[in-house]
Amino acid sequence: MFATIRNAWKIADLRKKIIFTFFILLIFRLGAAIPVPYVNVDMLTQYFNAELSGTILGLYNAMSGSAFSQATVFALGIQPYINASIIIQLLCIAIPYLERLQKEGGEEGKKKLERITRYSTLALALLMGWAYYMMLKNNYNGILTNTGFLYALVIVMSFTGGACLVMWLGEQIDQFGIGNGISMILFAGIISRIPSQVGALVSGLAKGTLAWYLALLLLVGIALLVLVIVFITNSERRIPVQYAKRMVGRKMYGGQSTFLPIKVNMSGVLPVIFAQSIVSLPATIVAFVGISETGFWGWMNTYVFSSKSVIYCVFYFLLIIFFSYFYAMVQFNPIEIANNMKKNGGFIPGFRPGKPTSDFIGKVINKITLFGAIYLAFVALLPVVLGAIIANNQLAIGGTSVIIVVGVALETTKALEAQMLMRHYKGFLE
Repeated sequence: MFATIRNAWKIADLRKKIIFTFFILLIFRLGAAIPVPYVNVDMLTQYFNAELSGTILGLYNAMSGSAFSQATVFALGIQPYINASIIIQLLCIAIPYLERLQKEGGEEGKKKLERITRYSTLALALLMGWAYYMMLKNNYNGILTNTGFLYALVIVMSFTGGACLVMWLGEQIDQFGIGNGISMILFAGIISRIPSQVGALVSGLAKGTLAWYLALLLLVGIALLVLVIVFITNSERRIPVQYAKRMVGRKMYGGQSTFLPIKVNMSGVLPVIFAQSIVSLPATIVAFVGISETGFWGWMNTYVFSSKSVIYCVFYFLLIIFFSYFYAMVQFNPIEIANNMKKNGGFIPGFRPGKPTSDFIGKVINKITLFGAIYLAFVALLPVVLGAIIANNQLAIGGTSVIIVVGVALETTKALEAQMLMRHYKGFLE
């Protein structure tokens, strides 16, 4: 990766794009350090670290680079845009109009879908900003210095404007930077937490609250985790495809051999995010409502809702499997792939075109999806187990963060290599 960046830096055009991208990320980090008015940031941060780090809000906090727990202008981060994008993608399957825009609309349809996604992002940002304000108002005395209507309007509009600005910054990276704007902002937010995490690790070793062998186990686990993620991310199952020869006039076309690539982890980190959102929902509700820590709900919060409990891990594992298969069904339609292959004169050796081909592709996808789902569950649960051993709830979201960071790094490297290759061929032809 570093060699790719160094080589890209030597090209003037790419150097400008890299500098522009770093400038946009700098603006993002500055906005993530500016708190909204009328909020006691110190009190909110203390309560968040003590009570909410293991809930779904802990995931939002990691994605925003700790801006969520500090109630900054960019507290909502890129989450409204990500949620809006996922919702629109799912609606494209259920609503015929959106499906036509996606498949048959061309460039104009793509622009309309992007416009719909932006408006949906604005609506979700307003909803999440209002929910954040109500959470602070109803549950935590002293965190809000003023609670009138105008003060509430300022706070909600600050959160909403920050979320829309983050979306715009991501689009600028796509247009004028090195690309993958939304992913780069997620990457910057997660990476920004590394110094504080390292500081906490060193502080624990210095004070004796963390044993040296546990710290060594944590570092070795992270290194192995990165290696596994890199290997699986680059892995794919290639189904051989043969195209029949055909005569067009006096020329012979076809006859070449190619393959149908199927990624081992075709759904990325989305199953982990959705699974963690659902499995952390009870603990989040308990934290919002303020249920007593004694009695039945106290027992449930300790042995069922807690990220250290066995029941939590089992449900987490099953939900990751479920969402992995769900996204595989959304992304790959074996019947459609087999029909397109048949129309173009292609076939899989050993299988007749049509239903036998679609059945074979479906079986391969199911096997690959199972392996990818188990891999995602392993990556997601390993930090949970380590967090239970070391007594650190913040590690429960570590697997998701590592997958995002490694995936974005690999995607950015490939994008830079593709741009360098394009410029190399352009100069060669000239």
